[in-house]
Amino acid sequence: MGNRVIEILISMPDLLIKNAKIFYGNYLQPAEIVIDEGKISRIAKEADVIAGEVIDAQGSLVLPAGIDVHVHFREPGLTQKEDWYTGSCAAAAGGITTVIDHPNTLPPTVDKKSFEEKLKLASRKSIVDFGIHGGVTNNLEKLNELWEEGVTAFGEIFMAESTGGLNIDEITLEGALKILNELGALAVIHAEDDSIRLECEALLKNDMSPSSHSKARPNICEATAVQKVVGILRNTGTRGHICHVSAFESVGVLGRDRYIARQKGLSPITCEVTPHHLFLSTRDWERLGCYGKMNPPLRDRRSVKFLLNSLNDGTVDIVASDHAPHCESEKDVDIKTAPSGVPGVETLMPLMLMAVKKNLLPLGRMIDATSAGPARIFGLDRHSKGRLEAGFDADLIIVDTKKVTSIKGDHLHGKVGWTPFEGIEAIFPEITISRGDIIWDGEIAASYGRGNFLPGQGKVMNIDGHF
Repeated sequence: MGNRVIEILISMPDLLIKNAKIFYGNYLQPAEIVIDEGKISRIAKEADVIAGEVIDAQGSLVLPAGIDVHVHFREPGLTQKEDWYTGSCAAAAGGITTVIDHPNTLPPTVDKKSFEEKLKLASRKSIVDFGIHGGVTNNLEKLNELWEEGVTAFGEIFMAESTGGLNIDEITLEGALKILNELGALAVIHAEDDSIRLECEALLKNDMSPSSHSKARPNICEATAVQKVVGILRNTGTRGHICHVSAFESVGVLGRDRYIARQKGLSPITCEVTPHHLFLSTRDWERLGCYGKMNPPLRDRRSVKFLLNSLNDGTVDIVASDHAPHCESEKDVDIKTAPSGVPGVETLMPLMLMAVKKNLLPLGRMIDATSAGPARIFGLDRHSKGRLEAGFDADLIIVDTKKVTSIKGDHLHGKVGWTPFEGIEAIFPEITISRGDIIWDGEIAASYGRGNFLPGQGKVMNIDGHF
């Protein structure tokens, strides 16, 4: 009898979430979720188990945690704006348990040395799991070594000047995409046409109004670049993903290409939209001033409505924050001088949850756009990310949809202390769980460096099966 008790205790799962509601089979249903050794081991209406720890969800929603494939955590080199610890804390508080960092840091992530430096810093500090993108500049001879080091994908590849100065010309872009095709890597493109940008900026050089930034990078600036890069991607056969689409014309180009690709049996060119392009518009220039400056810029209501419809119908695949924080002192200048970028990792999931509550987006589509979709596109499903299913990582959020709050910049956990969504209603998670660990329960509940690096497909495993 004594041995049997010991046996039971040894086999006891780590965590049970009871009295939950989950989205399964296209509808909400009650469930209990059993978690053991960081994985979801069982989902049942009544699990009938004894666990080491029990969370009573009290009828709240339990959803897959968010995956944000587009963050700029600013480390190394720009830690006055953000670092891996503060950025990952902001992610956790907002219901994000996996992020992918982009390369425009100091130094930029463009070779083995800079990659290893960023990996070391992230491994020491991040409380959430993470991937790292490789940069593409005039470093074409370095792309293979970056791939073998384990970058998730390559990008964002800048087709026009933006904060960080990593833009490249079309000849370099085509050469890079040919190499990425040979590697089997994903190209992540920031699509804006630099010649149109330069022409418009010259015409508007004396216009110091914040709204001039939208005019300096008009819809056609993005759409033209999208049209060009779609052609190059198809000519080279490279897998492509377009960052932060913002103009309805761009979505039209991608929709037409997707239709043709389907007829020819080709893989789709995927794309993402940001919350600031879904929920803000040119109407917000007066309120935000230079704090609303980002690339691509704020668009008019026509584009905003079209983007939301396109997210609903799947033409826009996923949502990503483009978290790009700058200090208030940097933003509190004229529109020409102010750097482009806004913080957003902590508000992504709360805003999307609020969109569901307002019936702007079905819950199932929101889940796919913030978890399963990003995992599928960026190969994170090979790391058991993105789904509320047995065998997958227990990356979950518990959400009380009745608790609607107004976003306050000084309540957020990033360094800069402001948000373009000040005063906008949102639904923040009550609890965030990463690989079975509670990392947010109203306060940060995780230690430095608990996050795991998720290597990309180019990272070769050792004989023993480890990276």
